[in-house]
Amino acid sequence: MWSDVVDLKDFYDSHLGQVARHTIRRALRSLWPDLRGQSLLGLGFATPYLRQFQGEAERVVACMPAGQGVLHWPREGPGAVTLAEETFLPLPDYSVDRVLLVHGLESSEYLRDMLHEIWRVLTGDGRLLVVVPNRRGIWARFDRTPFGWGHPYSRTQLSRVLRDNQFTPVGSERALYIPPTRWRWLLRSAVAWERLGRRWFPTFSGVIMIEAGKQLYAASPVRERPRRSRPVVVSMPHVVRRTPGDEGA
Repeated sequence: MWSDVVDLKDFYDSHLGQVARHTIRRALRSLWPDLRGQSLLGLGFATPYLRQFQGEAERVVACMPAGQGVLHWPREGPGAVTLAEETFLPLPDYSVDRVLLVHGLESSEYLRDMLHEIWRVLTGDGRLLVVVPNRRGIWARFDRTPFGWGHPYSRTQLSRVLRDNQFTPVGSERALYIPPTRWRWLLRSAVAWERLGRRWFPTFSGVIMIEAGKQLYAASPVRERPRRSRPVVVSMPHVVRRTPGDEGA
């Protein structure tokens, strides 16, 4: 089930959401330190993490699922976001170098179809970076943040999902060790929490992120396309044209 786009915006506008965004951004940068000359697609609700790549990547666009809703982005300048079904991305084959999937994998009801679409739009040496709630982390246990919704994953589970859908994990990171509290005095120590968490209890991070490349040699899996209502086709009546000579017949 998708989170509502307004709820996602409200979370990232809060002090807790700003701390989460800053913390996850640093982990993303460790996996993608340089995107110069690359095209980047943010899928799900990835816009809070795309700004750091603007001005560096050749092109940065976002796609928000229809079940979630869409908000204008960026706040200044022309819009660079579109609304679409996650199983039918409005992009040609092999057109994107990088895909950042946030608040998406844990929410989609058509997981295999969404990953197949991502595989389709990625270039041959493209990379997918997935950010999901950690099922062992405390953030997945509280539904007052977006990381408490949907289906959380362990690192092993996420790796298996990617491998089963024609992706090969090539790198991973963890982030968000600070508890999901509204106490500002505690949130100010987020950097210390990250440092201690990485060293002493890495398996209890709030989120897990895995970077994966395409398996170009794998056979295409049998996919069950989501059932969609087809438009009703009404046949037009046949018009018999009459000539002047027919009227007296």
